[in-house]
Amino acid sequence: MPKFFTLLTILSLLAIHPKNSLPDSDRARAARKTAWPKLQNELKDKGLTTKPQVYIRLFKEDGTLEIWVKAGQQYRFFKSYNICAFSGGLGTKIKAGDYKSPEGFYTVGPNQLNPNSSYHLSINVGYPNKLETLKGYTGDQIMIHGICASNGCYAMTNDGIDDIYTIFYKAFEAGQQKIDVAIFPFRMDDQHMKTYKTNPSFSFWKTLKPGYDLFERNHVPPIVSVQGLSYSFKAGKV
Repeated sequence: MPKFFTLLTILSLLAIHPKNSLPDSDRARAARKTAWPKLQNELKDKGLTTKPQVYIRLFKEDGTLEIWVKAGQQYRFFKSYNICAFSGGLGTKIKAGDYKSPEGFYTVGPNQLNPNSSYHLSINVGYPNKLETLKGYTGDQIMIHGICASNGCYAMTNDGIDDIYTIFYKAFEAGQQKIDVAIFPFRMDDQHMKTYKTNPSFSFWKTLKPGYDLFERNHVPPIVSVQGLSYSFKAGKV
């Protein structure tokens, strides 16, 4: 009876504290030990919570990954990291083996963290998403990872992925159920759209712009769905 009670107690604690089920490793713990005190101080310096809810944007042309943190009824820019490498230039991934890095709107859940990655630490962005699956796009295991080498993924420095992975982990630990990740070819303002209007990917990029514009307008991640073979967006709420 005591052993049975102990097992029930442990299972109950795990249910109450889902953070205990987050993927973890000695490497990820070491990254948090170094990165989290620094990140906590930076969050506090910007008046942001140390129990973050986050939104991620990547821009290929800039070579930038941005982290935004919920602050009241909007999200506020926290910091950015240089993308060390991606492959295939502008234009989204379509099939396995095309060595292209994807563009679009993705969702990351806790089980997409890989603390035992061959590329130091990694986060699966969720390619192919629902739209890409409907279009018949192929390939998988597209990551944000370390080791600064890419054949379709978004590679960061190891120090960079230590911070980014830690932020994802801490957001999940604080109760965020999913993290939206938006990947754009460039900043989709009018000038860039004019610059790239003759690019073969332009018709696809026009379908990304409404989601980009919604966030630029209200600093709340858009609600993304699929209608037909295109993205559909509604203004998000916090």
